[in-house]
Amino acid sequence: MKYQIIPVTPFQQNCSLIWCDETKKAAVIDPGGDFDRILVEVDKLGLKLEKILLTHGHIDHVGAAKALAEQAGIPIIGPHEADSFWLESLPEQSKHFGFKPCEPFTPTQYLNAGDTVRLGSKTLEVLHCPGHTPGHLVFFSPSSKLAWVGDVLFHGSIGRTDFPQSNHSDLIDSITQTLWPLGRDVEFIPGHGPVSTFGHERDQNPFVADQLFY
Repeated sequence: MKYQIIPVTPFQQNCSLIWCDETKKAAVIDPGGDFDRILVEVDKLGLKLEKILLTHGHIDHVGAAKALAEQAGIPIIGPHEADSFWLESLPEQSKHFGFKPCEPFTPTQYLNAGDTVRLGSKTLEVLHCPGHTPGHLVFFSPSSKLAWVGDVLFHGSIGRTDFPQSNHSDLIDSITQTLWPLGRDVEFIPGHGPVSTFGHERDQNPFVADQLFY
């Protein structure tokens, strides 16, 4: 699985353009804004955009999803249905965070833990990782040892849990019980900031390092 990070919105959210290098079939993970820039990269790389994947319902991750889906004629897949209230509150989110007005929408398909998403010859596993939001998902490529973790985990930090229906204990469990078993060598692309590996975070992250729990 190949990927390119496209920072979008004033929050510099890591929107990811991902694709199967054999078939050139592509998806966009978390198009929070600037969908025109995303389409420029799709054309530049000669890709066929097939779907939008969402990790969770916060506006900096989903703000351009509806417009991009309509422009490209593609489905929106994810997040988990527990985040539907976030998608319904997009007009309020846009006002609160100073974003352009954003209409609520319903994804073409919600996802659950254990689901898979096909992209050309590649398969992404779907993991439910609540805490930052109740319906937060992680997309994992076993063949490439890559994970797109949204706002669950960051280089040196973890997701906020001061939002409605956030839960700090759930977040810690999602990281230590769902992500860590995938392997120390897994590289992850967070929703913000630099790429890292689970091994590095297990050694160095002051919030979830192994020494805090074992």
